[in-house]
Amino acid sequence: MITLILFFVLLMVGFPIFGAILAAGIIFLISTDLSILIEAIPLQLYGALEINSLLAIPLFLLVGEVMNKGGLTHRLIAVAELLVGRLRGGMAYANLLTNAMAASILGSAIAQIGVMSRIMVPAMEKRGYDKSFSAAVTVSGGLLGPIFPPSMLMIIYGVVAVQPIAPLFIAGIVPGILIFLVLCAIVFAYSLRSDKIPPTNNNVERDQPVRKTLVDGILPALIPLVVVIGISAGVMTPTEAGAVAALIAFVLCFAYKEIKIRDLYDIFLSVCLLTATICILISVATFLSWVLAFEGIPDRLVATITSITDSPFVFMLLVIVLMLILGLFLETISVLIVLVPILMPIVTQLGVDPIQFGVICTVATTIGVITPPVGPGLFVVMGQTGVKMGTLVKALIPFLIAVGAVLILIAAVPEISTWLPAKLIK
Repeated sequence: MITLILFFVLLMVGFPIFGAILAAGIIFLISTDLSILIEAIPLQLYGALEINSLLAIPLFLLVGEVMNKGGLTHRLIAVAELLVGRLRGGMAYANLLTNAMAASILGSAIAQIGVMSRIMVPAMEKRGYDKSFSAAVTVSGGLLGPIFPPSMLMIIYGVVAVQPIAPLFIAGIVPGILIFLVLCAIVFAYSLRSDKIPPTNNNVERDQPVRKTLVDGILPALIPLVVVIGISAGVMTPTEAGAVAALIAFVLCFAYKEIKIRDLYDIFLSVCLLTATICILISVATFLSWVLAFEGIPDRLVATITSITDSPFVFMLLVIVLMLILGLFLETISVLIVLVPILMPIVTQLGVDPIQFGVICTVATTIGVITPPVGPGLFVVMGQTGVKMGTLVKALIPFLIAVGAVLILIAAVPEISTWLPAKLIK
């Protein structure tokens, strides 16, 4: 209990998350007469990073950074508007479609929300859409980023849960499509009887160069295609797929003349900082899990949960609630890294498919990006658009309910997340 209180106190006073986890682990050792193990902390921190799968993290971060700076989003928006721009609510559909296409390349909800809020919200407002509705569509569309492959959260889950990355990548496809469809259904419902959407949408020019727009927008789709096909066919490991994807990203962006040699320093620096942040979180969380194992905490947790229920579905509902609550206050990656190692023994005990559990954890923790009071995605779009928190959250509620319904469906029907990996990964 002292350890838990210390952890939350340190977080509330602004202590770095990795420092709070490390301090909590050390205090736990001291309070349980295991201080002799303090000498082994450096070995534990180092050993946590001796995992080949971690090599995929900087590679896919590099893909996202390059494509983000390479003018990708403008080209994807042009394709999306060409396909659905003439429908009522066409700009909202184009917003979601662009998010779905960009998700496979950017892979980060916050980065995606930041890029899209700068571009789509002003454009939608100019064409008669309600500003808060436009912001809500943009924020909810950002949830697709960490779900479609290649997903950074899936890599991190695979590392901390000791699960193969390839089937986790593929497992996100069907749930991602379902979430995209329910978000579109919310837009459709608004378009039937709401003044938040203009009655007509003539935002697509008839003399638009269709072929050039399609070619420019579809070429970036080579990246997720190469990743999915290469991994599914067994030709590439996730790490090798990340390297190939990064190479394609560089070729495309230099061909578009959107990035220059002088931009590489900032790109690589950003990748290094993000990689370091993720790796130090993984190492201290692994250390904390090792410490808790000495006192049998995971076994006690298993016994407690199984005494409450032996139903995998009820267990996953409890996990969803726990992750949503923690997501209100903690950063997405931190929630995933801290909770997953502790919960995995229960997953094994109850016979829950770890691939299905990975998808549930990814979606549940991602929702935290757009939920108050800490949700960074909300603050990003508020800063870009000037929309007030209360107005934005009110407009976002139908979209959150829809995503929550899909999350419960994924928990109830394992095949939604396990069928495609079983078919494609041999």
